[in-house]
Amino acid sequence: MKKIFRIYLLPVFMILTVTSCKKSFQELSVNPNVPNAVPASLLFNGVLNTMADFPDGSNEIYAQYYIYNYDYYGNNRYDFGSGDNYYTTLKNVVAMEGQAVKGGAAAVNPYSALGKFFRAYFFSKMSMEEGDIPMTQALQGLTNLTPAYDTQKTVMTQSLAWLESANTDLTALIAKGDNTLAGDIYLGNSLTAWQKVVNTFRIRLLIQLSKKNGDIDVASQFATVVGNPTKYPVMTSAADNLQYTFLSPTNYYPQTPDNFGQNGSRQNTSATYIGLLTGLKDPRVFVTAEPARYNVDNLKQSPTAFSSFIGADPGLDLGVMYNNAGLQKYSFLNRKRYYSTYTGEPAIQIGYAELMFNIAEGINRGWATGNAEDYYIKGIQTSLAYYGIPTGAGTFTAYFYRPGSTSTANLTNYDTYTINVDWATYYAQAGVKYTADAAGLNKILTQKYLALFRHSGLESYFTYRRTGVPAFTTGPGTGNSGRIALRFQYPSSERTSNDVNYNKALASQYGGNDDINGVMYILK
Repeated sequence: MKKIFRIYLLPVFMILTVTSCKKSFQELSVNPNVPNAVPASLLFNGVLNTMADFPDGSNEIYAQYYIYNYDYYGNNRYDFGSGDNYYTTLKNVVAMEGQAVKGGAAAVNPYSALGKFFRAYFFSKMSMEEGDIPMTQALQGLTNLTPAYDTQKTVMTQSLAWLESANTDLTALIAKGDNTLAGDIYLGNSLTAWQKVVNTFRIRLLIQLSKKNGDIDVASQFATVVGNPTKYPVMTSAADNLQYTFLSPTNYYPQTPDNFGQNGSRQNTSATYIGLLTGLKDPRVFVTAEPARYNVDNLKQSPTAFSSFIGADPGLDLGVMYNNAGLQKYSFLNRKRYYSTYTGEPAIQIGYAELMFNIAEGINRGWATGNAEDYYIKGIQTSLAYYGIPTGAGTFTAYFYRPGSTSTANLTNYDTYTINVDWATYYAQAGVKYTADAAGLNKILTQKYLALFRHSGLESYFTYRRTGVPAFTTGPGTGNSGRIALRFQYPSSERTSNDVNYNKALASQYGGNDDINGVMYILK
């Protein structure tokens, strides 16, 4: 019996052995305990996290909002290095679209529609920073490791086309009640909300192209979007903001009670920002900044006097600024708003207030009909409301950190002051009230700058670069021979792995040099 069993067992074993040997190396190297595909919703979530611009970074320095006073931690120089590189993120966008179809979605689905938005967002942003970039031949993997550069004009016109197509797709998806989007950290998987973001971003991009009106159909597209809110819905209130919300204990705001002692005094506010607020007697200064303690404690000024709020000139030598900061001669970030909790305030990426100013600017430039002043006022009042400041006649409470206190989280460590405000009085000022002329455009741009404090990434820097508003200051502390840099350099990987196309792009744009002071197409 044992002999019969052995005779039958040997062929079976040989068959199994031969069969297993037929597996390829790739099959054998796959770990069955690890997923080899990522669902579209998870890829979508990752892309959303990547697109967020947070406060307390270099963007605030380049926009002259919040600057360093000690060079051990950083400086305020415009010696730009490489710009953002979103190609890995864009590859994930492509993968997201592919996984959606593999999961059974139709060719037009929420992920494909928002994929067009992401293409427009990331490609245009890289181009805004650097100039011509690889686009048409990019994202092809091993098929093309040395993609040619597209002109900035091509990038921008293609981005506008993607936004048009995304709006069309979202309209169709909303009409049929598609609710398959998942993984959204911003807008609760609402396609209606995302459609507003798409068109609001399109208005932003058109405004950024203001110098190219005529070469690109900027004005006509602007008029089309603004004039047809049914076909092109945009944000209608701050509730529509695309904003990143911080969570405790998993995702803290960059500044918290825990790190206040380490970095609370390494930076101070800039004279560019604070000077505009105090010059306009703007109540937002009581919310975003602390009074300079030297003025309050030594000069005996009222902590609610506008003259008690002082920002540092970004052009100052850091040795001088550091000494003045140590003497408490500057205003620091408001401790209660930015350091008393772990969640701070949401970081707005694309917002309603900015949209109002952008529409006001377009109308002021004659691109569309409408009342620019109405949009301008809505922009200012939206910003005031964001800070809890009444937009009529009323009061709010200002909180200033008491010197010598040991915890920013303890509200008993703050002195409180009742601030009286009156919208009519504020708006009646010559420096605020809108006029339908070049001075009115300057006011729109100034108020937009004030509203974007700590928000929307490089937008305030881009606006300055395009318009010269507000006036940025330079000096020993800003480097670059007293110039505000006009662009970021290309990623170092382009110099090493795509050198032929990289050098062609430099030759066609910047005289063969990766020059941070070179003038890109959209600025000419």
